[in-house]
Amino acid sequence: MSMFKQVDVFTNTKFKGNPVAVFFDADHLSKEEMQQIARWTNLSETTFILKPSTPATSYKVRIFTPATELSFAGHPTLGTCFALLEAKRIQVNSKGLIVQECGAGNVEIEPIGNLEDLNSIDLQLRVPRYDFHQVSDEAIEDISQLLGLPKDQFDTPVLVEIGPKWVVVRLKDGQSVLDLEPNHGALTDVSIKYGWTGLCTIGQHNDEGTKWEMRNFAPAEMVPEDPACGSGAGALGAYLGVHQKGGEGVYHISQGNKINRDAHLVSTVKPRVDSEGFDVFVKGHAITTITGFY
Repeated sequence: MSMFKQVDVFTNTKFKGNPVAVFFDADHLSKEEMQQIARWTNLSETTFILKPSTPATSYKVRIFTPATELSFAGHPTLGTCFALLEAKRIQVNSKGLIVQECGAGNVEIEPIGNLEDLNSIDLQLRVPRYDFHQVSDEAIEDISQLLGLPKDQFDTPVLVEIGPKWVVVRLKDGQSVLDLEPNHGALTDVSIKYGWTGLCTIGQHNDEGTKWEMRNFAPAEMVPEDPACGSGAGALGAYLGVHQKGGEGVYHISQGNKINRDAHLVSTVKPRVDSEGFDVFVKGHAITTITGFY
């Protein structure tokens, strides 16, 4: 029998973050079996740990929503890494990093804190990629209707492709994000129509622009509202720090308040050390809630 863990991500309080189901030693499972299991767990994401393809990576992971496989996602990346660290299956390399192999390429993860006390550490990943795409006038009209908001109540949306394809919609403030009641049926149709993962809605809570509310809606992926979205946090950082500012930034994010969660994420944008442009990082806590076998 192989190990199974359910890890709560972007929280240090059990049942207040976003759970990911982590299946160890999954090389024997087919893609169809993985998808069936992910549909059965009915979590926003389920991961399957495989043997790495090269010595440069610590492990390989495949990530599934209940509906499809993803090339990359944030909370499954950090949750899987935490599960492996807790099981003493992986160690940091000479640079103090863990390297995950996934569909989007290699993802660097840095444990921050004392590895002898895993419940006190942060895990920080570097987003493997981000690209910006214009959203058409027709799509903006669709967004306005499904959110029930006139177009002057939000900034021009931008599609941020970060593995998942999040349309980032900035509202006037954090309370406006909390007040949203989107039409999930319409969003499902619109997401399928344009090939989006869903909407990443954001609004700031303070004048300094360091504290943000975020809600991610992906009903086409069978995730009506994500309790805490790492790729969404990466999209937020890329949008605010790179697309709007073209510079550095640190963004503290609250998520899950409308669905009885209390998740906290940090997205940081820094200039790249060895090339032009900026790197986007996403950081948070994790804690195991269930350990078993399958």
